Amino acid sequence: MSNLAQEKKYKKIITALTIIIPLAVAALFGINLRELGFDVAPLTFLPPIYAFINGLTAVVLIAAVVAIKKGKRKFHEQLNTTAIALSLAFLVMYIAYHMTSDSTVFGGEGAIVYVYYFILITHIVLSVIVIPFVLLTYMKAKLGNFAAHKKIAKKTFPIWLYVAVTGVIVYVMISPYYA
Repeated sequence: MSNLAQEKKYKKIITALTIIIPLAVAALFGINLRELGFDVAPLTFLPPIYAFINGLTAVVLIAAVVAIKKGKRKFHEQLNTTAIALSLAFLVMYIAYHMTSDSTVFGGEGAIVYVYYFILITHIVLSVIVIPFVLLTYMKAKLGNFAAHKKIAKKTFPIWLYVAVTGVIVYVMISPYYA
């Protein structure tokens, strides 16, 4: 199969995932298994774990950039694959937490409320926007189109890094209000 045919096939998959992932998260986020009568324990231990995973993702992304700047292409690829795996692990834990636990309301007062919600909203919006960027960037590299990979990676990296870092910030800001 030619690179063009492969790219066309992958773009269909990327488009589907770009639509399915946010819709699935939104749908599952609104389902609380305990409220539906399931006897499940709230997974209240997960937020610090998935916040740590977000922080680790940020470190791995920075390490991936350092690796490629040093010419370590294979290590760069391994780090980016790890960052994707970490992001998926975060997503699974985030959904599991929200399907078994009550949502936590931010309890800050004054100007900090606006700061919190600005960070939270930009984090959420960019976490959706980054999905096709990550997948396209990864696909370009896998197909050996490194010029296109590098071009899109310059957009993907700062968005993905922002999402990872702000995930930690949101956790730190809301953690005093967990029940």
